[in-house]
Amino acid sequence: MDQSFSNTAVIFVDIINDFDFDGGEDLYLHTKAILPNLIKLRKYAKENDLPIIYVNDHYDLWQADFRKIINKCTNGKSSEIIEALAPDDKDYFLIKPQHSTFFQTPLQSLLIELERNYLIMAGIAGDICILFSAQDAYMYKYQLRIPKNCMASEQEQNNDYALYLMRSVMDADITPI
Repeated sequence: MDQSFSNTAVIFVDIINDFDFDGGEDLYLHTKAILPNLIKLRKYAKENDLPIIYVNDHYDLWQADFRKIINKCTNGKSSEIIEALAPDDKDYFLIKPQHSTFFQTPLQSLLIELERNYLIMAGIAGDICILFSAQDAYMYKYQLRIPKNCMASEQEQNNDYALYLMRSVMDADITPI
């Protein structure tokens, strides 16, 4: 991760998740597999004073309060992941209405305010929410790093295809951390 810190932000997508949906078990297992890498990325961001921005589904709460969303999502399956990666009061937390972290959220305004144009994206689901977010980030001319060992989807082949698109079409660096 040799990028200059002065223009870098880390974005965690949908990390607070209940995995309680059709396909959730597969997504949970793939997320557990990348959990050590996500922890490493969060630690790296904290050690280097990079802003960490969580952009998460709202779970019908419509309040950008990570504690309420954690309460709603914590269960026997999700608790280990949430406890390891929960935001703290120094992190930013935004909710999103649909797949992209940019669609109808203040993310772009926040990135402009923070003067960040190099984004490290990580989280779930890679073939939907991260893919749509990466496409929007690319359209807004952000430079992207999406470490392939920090992204999970329900199906591995869909995750691999999304990574291929992000690398080949959106010029994202997918080098593992």
